[in-house]
Amino acid sequence: MKAKEKKPFHKIVRFLILFIFIVCSCLLYSRYIATTGIIVKEYKVTNSKLTDSFHGLKIVHISDLHYGRTVKNPELKKVVKKINELKPDIVVLTGDLIDRDTSLSEQQSTQISSILGEIDTTIDKYAITGNHDYKFKNYDIIIDNAGFKNLNNKYDTIYLQKGKSNILISGISTNYYKEDNNVQKKIKATMDYLNSFANQEDVNYPIYNILLIHEPDFIDELDKKRFDLILAGHSHNGQVRFPIIGATILPPYAKKYYKEHYSFDQTELYISSGIGTSSINFRLFNRPSINFYRLTNK
Repeated sequence: MKAKEKKPFHKIVRFLILFIFIVCSCLLYSRYIATTGIIVKEYKVTNSKLTDSFHGLKIVHISDLHYGRTVKNPELKKVVKKINELKPDIVVLTGDLIDRDTSLSEQQSTQISSILGEIDTTIDKYAITGNHDYKFKNYDIIIDNAGFKNLNNKYDTIYLQKGKSNILISGISTNYYKEDNNVQKKIKATMDYLNSFANQEDVNYPIYNILLIHEPDFIDELDKKRFDLILAGHSHNGQVRFPIIGATILPPYAKKYYKEHYSFDQTELYISSGIGTSSINFRLFNRPSINFYRLTNK
């Protein structure tokens, strides 16, 4: 009788050991393996508005590196190497370059600028501020020294041929903080620029409009149809994900839009899954990645 009574107990012990082993393995994997390496998510973005001169334009989109957590100088160098292998025309950074919990030294600031400065493009590099970057007063200096154009509530026009058609690229800084979250006010300069043309036959009117924004949920406050391509970050697409369940950890202002891609009539929204980690140094079923877009007209 005693031997029979021990069998259920032994089964429970074995089950607990197996359960603990699986949980520990999952934690170790999500901390030390899933946070490493970089995958490239490639997308073909087709729009008939694009002229032949812009057909094949290559854009690399990086976001949410959260420097100071799982991303430090060696990882940052790997990111730059991967970007340069893609030979991009344009590189965009949609915020959270630095993690808010990082005590950033002057030396680190210089190193970040130096490493990012090695990114090669045929046209230009653009960046906006994320909610974590907001803490750092020298963020703008880091970006400028790295050769990025700061698009916080600004715009730039991209010409491949003088006097010919152009693409407008504009950006909105983080809207995370209540005292600074008037999206419409922030893009007024861009809208005024577009509205300044008498009609779309004007040779200087942008044929294609790109918008950079950090927190994707704020796009509902925009006139989305004015933009052809919107690139965002912040959500990490759910830093920790499970099969069937999906994303389990989502930050404020990335609750509605957090997946990789959404389409609104003629407007395409792509959200980067990011490279680093925020709040906790774990990733699961969501490897660090960069987005690679090929713009085509057919």
